[in-house]
Amino acid sequence: MTPRPTTPMSAIANDNPFSIPPVLVLSTGRCGSTMISDLLNRHPAVLSLSEFLVLLGQEAFARRHPTGAQFWRMLAHQSPALRATIRDVGVMEEVLYPLGAPGARFSAADLPPLAMVTLPHLTDRHEALFDALAAVLPARPRMDIGAHYRALFADLARRFGRRVWVERSGGSLMYARKALHLFPEARVIHIFRDGRDTALSMANHPNFRVLVGGIAAYRRFGVDPQRAFDREHGRVLDVWMESALLPLPDAREVAALATLPRLGAFWSDLVLHGQRTFAELPPDRVLQLRFEDVLQAPRETLDRMIRFIDPSLADAHWLHEAAGVPRPPRARKFDTLPAADRDALTAACAPGLAALGYAT
Repeated sequence: MTPRPTTPMSAIANDNPFSIPPVLVLSTGRCGSTMISDLLNRHPAVLSLSEFLVLLGQEAFARRHPTGAQFWRMLAHQSPALRATIRDVGVMEEVLYPLGAPGARFSAADLPPLAMVTLPHLTDRHEALFDALAAVLPARPRMDIGAHYRALFADLARRFGRRVWVERSGGSLMYARKALHLFPEARVIHIFRDGRDTALSMANHPNFRVLVGGIAAYRRFGVDPQRAFDREHGRVLDVWMESALLPLPDAREVAALATLPRLGAFWSDLVLHGQRTFAELPPDRVLQLRFEDVLQAPRETLDRMIRFIDPSLADAHWLHEAAGVPRPPRARKFDTLPAADRDALTAACAPGLAALGYAT
């Protein structure tokens, strides 16, 4: 079979406005990564891409060499899995698009993934920015999917005058290997939180309950969707499995399978997967960031984070403003659980807690 002609990544290298290597903020979700994204968005040199990859689902990695039209469709149209999730459990709380506001163009049913969080996170004129991208992205040639992402991020960087891009999506450890395969030069910030607190937060998040409950349901039939986490490449089969996993007859029944121990074990599995992945990178390319440190010592922790991205980004004004945002930690809900529930959740989280240095 004759290979399809594609535009190589080098063809857009000369149009690259970035002077600093990119950064992936990777996490299990429900551990403070949204705050990190918001704080980075305040920095004048950082293009903070919030919830970009995760809202594309498996389609973010499945199509290796899309045309411009195919790439734009992925950004502008909900995948079957995302559509089913919105239908069954509603719009996730992280969505920034002003649904129902006067003049809002989209409804929950047709809201483009790109317009849910990423564009409103960057600008109040997100509708105009969506239209501007719609005018140029579909016309781009067939390229490697990574080249499409780089071209889009470069376009956004030029519009906002930024020197480095940082992508942050909740639950991104699920596709850490795939993201690092697409962006092999990326530096990694791993933001994490005590798994017991994280699992309790997941229990209050419909999307995580459906995800973990769906994994439990599939395992009953001998299928483990988490095996996909170890692959560097996406597959069309992964898109099919994701579409089959989430459009379920009764999402509430599936969500009920997401017990606290199962949520804790899911957190632990993701942490261990992340640690194995990070071990393959040079140590100076990975920053392990405890969310508890962000809350307890925000100035020191955020200064360390921004200097990790690049020392030239140290900015006293940004640091003063950003350090004033985190609030002191509240009393832990975990401590109010019955003893048997505390023990069961701790046991489920134990491998991940040990890997991250938390006491049990």
